[in-house]
Amino acid sequence: MNTVVKIKRGESKRSIENKLRKIKEKDKKGFPSKLFTGKVKFDGNPVELQRKLRDEWK
Repeated sequence: MNTVVKIKRGESKRSIENKLRKIKEKDKKGFPSKLFTGKVKFDGNPVELQRKLRDEWK
């Protein structure tokens, strides 16, 4: 998605920074997957577990 920001001639630096901050806040929407990276702990072989789960669909 493209975002257009209009900056008028003579606009203050603070005003421009506020507009840019609003764009960054919109881009942050979504699932924060980085918070959960490496957090799941389980015993066993992950490949075997995946095969077992896939076999349930057959």
